[in-house]
Amino acid sequence: MSPTRKTSRSTRVIATISVGIVAISAFGWLGLGRVSGSINRIDAFANVKNRPAAPTSAVNFLLVGSDNRAGLTKAQIRELWVGGDAQGARSDTMLLVHISKKRDSAVIISFPRDSVVTIPEHISSSDSTKTVPARLNKLNAAFSFGGAPLLISTLEGATGLRIDHYIEINFLGFKNIIDALGGIDVCVKKNIKDNKSNLVLDAGLQTLDGVQALKYVRTRYFDGLGDIGRMTRQQEFMSAVLRKATSTGTLLNPIKLVNFFNAAIKTVTTDKELNKNDLLTLGKQLKNLSADRVRTLTVPLSTANGRAEGLGSVVVWDDLLAPELFTRLLNDESIIDVVTTTPSPSASTSAKPTSEIIDKFGTKSASDASCLSAK
Repeated sequence: MSPTRKTSRSTRVIATISVGIVAISAFGWLGLGRVSGSINRIDAFANVKNRPAAPTSAVNFLLVGSDNRAGLTKAQIRELWVGGDAQGARSDTMLLVHISKKRDSAVIISFPRDSVVTIPEHISSSDSTKTVPARLNKLNAAFSFGGAPLLISTLEGATGLRIDHYIEINFLGFKNIIDALGGIDVCVKKNIKDNKSNLVLDAGLQTLDGVQALKYVRTRYFDGLGDIGRMTRQQEFMSAVLRKATSTGTLLNPIKLVNFFNAAIKTVTTDKELNKNDLLTLGKQLKNLSADRVRTLTVPLSTANGRAEGLGSVVVWDDLLAPELFTRLLNDESIIDVVTTTPSPSASTSAKPTSEIIDKFGTKSASDASCLSAK
């Protein structure tokens, strides 16, 4: 075969692959365009006052995990092991997702549900004629008292950050999303046997289906670390979901991609301002965001097991590091410092400047997929 024919055939193969990738991607985005119209939307910013300004083009999402059991059948309640006696809705998972102005990096911050914050003045949920004055309380009380609007108002007041969009997911939605991705690989640091969630896992690399994953991110009794341990596992799990969702096995598989979108939108609630075009635009902007450009952390704490009169056990934010973190996000600045050290005059002429990475907030990269054996 002549070199010319080989080159021509190679060119055709490359062209065919390229066209195929474009077609698959287009099909995937078409799928999103078709299904996103059925997203359940609420007025998440109703009566939210004194909102912070948005000085940059960065975007902040508030991601809330709700334990609302509405719509679950008895069989689903048994399968998910969530119990059916909870009234109303509570939130044990609150994550702020900050996406940079350039859409090339992201920060995911976990807020402990027992954080002491000031809940702003609001209308009583039990008596619409009564106004409840601003007062200190636990963060998850804001969601219980006033749903998304009061939680947004509380977090904006506590952080100084403007929340641009709100996403809420319930038990069933979480389970369906994980199953649509084909399960998630997680590194289980130690053997887990938790009678509260009926979760039993051996230490090591495990692939969790939707039911197992829900139990994994909810469990908080087996290791004695309570909500702090649970948040660490949730951060690691979110990183694993990100790696799976942005992998070529998902992005280039139109069936898996559309199944993922369908699973997400059927049981996800967003603010009414978040529309189909916003999702399409954001998705296209983030298509090149790699997992190593995503950092996860818990809001800096001074006390993880404090006490407050009338509130019981509480979590207290660090009064220096927490404001610094929020200021950096407000200005869309890096939360990782790189300090360059110049050699002293007495050093060898061949000495070169060195760089030191300072991570004062204790973040983790979402790209870290290492699995440590139990000790």
